Amino acid sequence: MTIMLIVFFVLLFLNMPVAFAIGISGVVYFLSADIPNSLAIQQFATGTQSFPLLAVPFFVLAGHILNASGITSRLIKFANILTGHMIGGLAQASVLLSAMMGGISGSATADAAMQSRIMTNDMLRRGYSKGFSTGLISVSSIITATFPPSIGLILYGFIGGVSINKLFIGGIIPGILLTVALMVSVYFVAKKNNYDQNNTFTPPTMKEVVISFKDCIWAILFPILLIVGIRFGLFSASEGGAVAVVYAMTVGFFFHRELSWKKLKACLKDAVTDNSMIMLIIASASIFSYVIAFENFPRTMSQFVTGITENSQLLFLLILLFVFIAGLFMEATANNLMLTPIFLPIAEMAGIDPVHFGVVMVVLITFGGMTPPLGVTMFAVLSITKTGVVEYTKGALPFIITVLAVIVMIAMFPSIVLFLPNLLLGP
Repeated sequence: MTIMLIVFFVLLFLNMPVAFAIGISGVVYFLSADIPNSLAIQQFATGTQSFPLLAVPFFVLAGHILNASGITSRLIKFANILTGHMIGGLAQASVLLSAMMGGISGSATADAAMQSRIMTNDMLRRGYSKGFSTGLISVSSIITATFPPSIGLILYGFIGGVSINKLFIGGIIPGILLTVALMVSVYFVAKKNNYDQNNTFTPPTMKEVVISFKDCIWAILFPILLIVGIRFGLFSASEGGAVAVVYAMTVGFFFHRELSWKKLKACLKDAVTDNSMIMLIIASASIFSYVIAFENFPRTMSQFVTGITENSQLLFLLILLFVFIAGLFMEATANNLMLTPIFLPIAEMAGIDPVHFGVVMVVLITFGGMTPPLGVTMFAVLSITKTGVVEYTKGALPFIITVLAVIVMIAMFPSIVLFLPNLLLGP
């Protein structure tokens, strides 16, 4: 086990892709231990053979098709109409766009990359600093990973055997809190730095709001239909992914009429690329997870943590601290797959609800990708916008503090997460 972990961290710091670092270190364990090597191959091959995991490729494909259907441009227009007259109006629109994109892409990195290409230049022309613009776009994308259909919540539910339906619904109120908190933070930072205060926008009329709302109604309806369908048992979260693809194609071909066969082919290609990366990490992590279970690592870690304290709240904080530190150095999908089987049993032993723990853990892991030194989402934004890490960090700091405050609130008050799932699906 020690050899495996050493190999893993060495490969990681040599900048090897995380899927290969996980897989190779797992194979090293089998080669050095008295276990049939064929078991490693079996785990790799069967790691992705699960019905709940069908949700991942379907939702990824649905997100690409919805974007190609002209939904993103409509959402940007709607967000601008709602917030354009505010102090920091364009930045407010960026936060609101992340909230609306949460029901489409399910991926923080995908949302941040999209907004970096579309919003950054407009924000710079409007007088925002580059650090502020890139920092906000990166950090606000955490909202996307909180609202359903969050890929992180699907993976957590699959690994931990937790209801994905409850996780989806449990992410709604935290997502709203993050949106409101970041918009308030944008207001104060923009006011302090005199960003976007002298714009010519006037508050929208009700007619303008209604027209713009109608224009992007199909995007806004998507997450609502998803939650309603799951709540009334019309389909499971996994089947919801297939429904999402059919919905996206119907909107693209027949309602917006912007989706062509050429665009659909490009969407399929992009979805295959994204899913290949995700599934390779899942398959490699299956080897790692087998070793963790075989070595009874969760119990060992549990004994170590409870040896420090048996106070459930302090245990929760220790786990979250470790999760956050791991998120600073590793990609969210890999962290989710590796840390869930270790910490979920400890959390349940401490009396922490698995739905509450899952939402907090996924938000915190995702958040690690937006912070130095090795945040994946951060580097995606930096590479697209050609921004330095120091400049980014200075601009993102107010929003990083804001998100941390919301995460602490969600962790301390379980009812914020559990109220809606218990109301709609029962305890």
